[in-house]
Amino acid sequence: MNTTLRHWKEAATLILAAGHRLGPGSLPSRTPLTAAPGPGAPLTAAPGAPPGSIDGRSHLPHKSFYDYDVLLLKRSSKSRFMPNAYVFPGGMVDASDFSSEWLDIFKSFSNSPNFGLRRVKQPPETRPPMFATDRLKLGSPIPGEVAFRICALRETFEESGVLLVVSKLEEKSLLKNIDGRCDSDKVLHNKASELNSSEVTKWRALVNENPSNFIRMCRELEVLPNIWALHEWSNWLTPTGRRGARFDTVFFICCLQEIPLTLQDEKEIVHFKWSTPSEVLQSYQAQEFWIAPPQFYELSRMCRLPLLNDLHKFSSQRATEGLEQWLPVVFTKDGAFISLLPGDKSYPLDTSEEAQVDTCTESDLESPQDAPALHRSVIVDPYTINVQITIPPKYNHLLPVLEEAAPLDSKSQL
Repeated sequence: MNTTLRHWKEAATLILAAGHRLGPGSLPSRTPLTAAPGPGAPLTAAPGAPPGSIDGRSHLPHKSFYDYDVLLLKRSSKSRFMPNAYVFPGGMVDASDFSSEWLDIFKSFSNSPNFGLRRVKQPPETRPPMFATDRLKLGSPIPGEVAFRICALRETFEESGVLLVVSKLEEKSLLKNIDGRCDSDKVLHNKASELNSSEVTKWRALVNENPSNFIRMCRELEVLPNIWALHEWSNWLTPTGRRGARFDTVFFICCLQEIPLTLQDEKEIVHFKWSTPSEVLQSYQAQEFWIAPPQFYELSRMCRLPLLNDLHKFSSQRATEGLEQWLPVVFTKDGAFISLLPGDKSYPLDTSEEAQVDTCTESDLESPQDAPALHRSVIVDPYTINVQITIPPKYNHLLPVLEEAAPLDSKSQL
């Protein structure tokens, strides 16, 4: 746990995708509804989709394209950070996530670097600080790659009751896969724990009471947090200038075979929702609920891969490429909030608190095709975000599915 950070607190979140439960007449989640379009391919309607499922305004695939849903949790109105927002499960790292007690839990993997996690190709000097930081110098023998996965798994269990662990029996098979470095990670086999409800309720209450009880739970149940099922996806920083807490958050992604039993905690989380990425974005645009810009961006990326196996294979393979840390730099123009991301032509070299964007060089916001090197979100109002990107994504990542830009009003409703 890095207590030397001045502006941000370290956190981890989990994008949890799960195959649809099988019902009468439904197809298995491993069976494509249609041939999956590639990351840059145009989308066409799936069999049975209603006419106009991909219309002039929306380029999002119809929900019938998907064989998976994504978990979103509604934060309480009393939450200090983003009250009432729908978010992915996750939260702030706890000192126990870096505890040396994990060495005993993971002792079977003591001879494997990073407890058997695959090596990331990204040069160490370009890794995001939360992974590049030498945790031994901060007093912990647990690498950041491991501890932040533990954090994401613990928070997911606390907030939703979904427990992702590996049993002793599965541990032996996992060790063989790691030693042989086979391609088993490309095959979807992840499942949530099948503990009975009373055990889940008991341990969830204890972990909510004290995060260190997550270690105790793993020891007593003889399980390991399934850190190997989580793949690096993105890294977002809360913009400067924002009041209240600000976070340096790593986003992991995990694909499950089917939707697990899910429970809100009635404290921080008051409701949960399993929906396709398109459904979430369309509900947000219809002002049915609110999601933050990072969630909007990542869900728009996922719309490129509407089949669970494709999402799993892509996220597993891409994760070894690495990540770029993104600090949005926000300014106002023409009544809208412009959130610049790294790679945009106007993104400042200096991203400190005092950094300023040279708005004089900004051209007409409604003509992104005329401008080189754009990577930004134009936030017209709380429920309208237009992503503008004309640069290739780094580290072999996905471009978001873009929609036709909404016209800018003379005055923003923000």
